[in-house]
Amino acid sequence: MPVKTVARRVELKDYTTLRIGGPAELWEVETLAELKEATSAPFRILGAGSNLLVSDRGVRERVVKLGAAFNSIRTFDRDPEQWIGAATPVPGLVRRAQRLGLSGLEGLLGVPAVLGGAIAMNAGTRFGAVSDSLLELELSIGGRIERIEADQVSFGYRWAELPKGGVVTRARLALTPSTPDRVEARLREVDAARAGQPKIKSAGCAFKNPAGDSAGRLIDVAGLKGLRVGDAMVSLEHGNFIVNLGNASAKDICGLLELIQNRLPSPLELEWCLWGF
Repeated sequence: MPVKTVARRVELKDYTTLRIGGPAELWEVETLAELKEATSAPFRILGAGSNLLVSDRGVRERVVKLGAAFNSIRTFDRDPEQWIGAATPVPGLVRRAQRLGLSGLEGLLGVPAVLGGAIAMNAGTRFGAVSDSLLELELSIGGRIERIEADQVSFGYRWAELPKGGVVTRARLALTPSTPDRVEARLREVDAARAGQPKIKSAGCAFKNPAGDSAGRLIDVAGLKGLRVGDAMVSLEHGNFIVNLGNASAKDICGLLELIQNRLPSPLELEWCLWGF
C-alpha cells in the first residue's frame, strides 16, 4: 500500500513555545511506514517545540513530527512497566501517573515536552530526569525498527547519546506502585520549587546550571533580569528564562543571549537546541 504522507510548508513559529521560527517543510506522520518515508532525506525531529530556538530563515531539512498515533496517553494504565509512544505529552503523562498511583515521573512536572523529546535531551529537574524511569527504547534508524536497553545509552545532564539518525518511537518505562495521595504530595513539593517561573512565551531554561551553582542565580546577581533586546527579555520572575513579549525574532533572542554571556564572569552553556544558525 503506498504511503500517503503529505508534506506542507509552515512557519515554525506556530510550532515552538517561543513562537519564533521561519519556514520549513513539515511532515506529520502517523505510521512507521510514513516515518520511514519522511526520514529518507535530511530531516530534523520536532517534538513539543520547547527548548528550541529556530532561525528566522527557517531550516532547509524536512521537519518530521510524530502524530497522534504515537500518543499513548489514553492507553497508559496501572502497569508499572509499559510501552509509551514518543508523542505522548509529558505533562499529561505525569498527571495520569499520579491518578493511577504510579511514582517515578514527579521530577518531570512542568517539563513542556513530549516523551521522545524529553528522552533526546534527558529532560528533568533537580528532582529527577526522564532517564531515571527508562527501561528500553524503540527507535527508527534508517527506516529499521530497533530496540535497545536504556542502560546501553549514555545519559548525562540534559543530553543523551542516541544512535545517529535514530528517532525514538516508543519507550518502556519502569514506575513504582504507590498511591495517588503520595504521588500528589511529591508533586506539590516539586511544584513549589517552580513557583518563580514565568507564565508567558518562553522555551524553558536557556542555560545549563554550572556545577554547584544555578544559572538563574548568576544572571540575577549580575542584575540582568529585565534586560531586553527588541521583544526578547530576561524574565523578571526567573533569570534563566528568556521570554517573548509579543513579536521577538530569533535575531532579538540571539542578541540578548550574547549580552547575557558578555556580562557574566564566565560563559554559560546553552541548554536550547538551535536550528538553522
